[in-house]
Amino acid sequence: MRLATLVLVACAANANPASAPIDRVSRERDVGKEIDDFHDAAAHADEERLIGHLMPDGIFMGTDANERWSPSDLRAYAHPRFSQGKGWVFHVKRRAITLSRDGEIAWFDEDLQGEKLGAARGSGVLVRKDGRYLLAQYNLALTIPNERFLEVRALIDR
Repeated sequence: MRLATLVLVACAANANPASAPIDRVSRERDVGKEIDDFHDAAAHADEERLIGHLMPDGIFMGTDANERWSPSDLRAYAHPRFSQGKGWVFHVKRRAITLSRDGEIAWFDEDLQGEKLGAARGSGVLVRKDGRYLLAQYNLALTIPNERFLEVRALIDR
């Protein structure tokens, strides 16, 4: 009877993959690689690779208040530029990645230096699907030093 109980317990434990410990370092590295490749695709004007990093219902939020794009919206924005070989380049200065307890969801924030835009911040959420992390949301924001905010606000309000 004891052996049968042990077999049932072992089967139940294996049936629930969430009960197995995850390699958090490896998962964080996977997340970082996905984000890095997303940036690399943009820098090399690789439309398919860029869009391939987004979930089908993913959202990309750009620096303009009107830039809340689905993958097809992002494609429509990027295609004219990418077809001319023009991408956008951001260098990661710092990144922090956090994983859900089961490692299936990751969120991050990163400080960026854009070759055109200058200092910026990226943040987002990735969901693991079929062994790969995909962006459910990416938010690109320009950072404004607090001591310069009123000056920038005045420019925006004009």
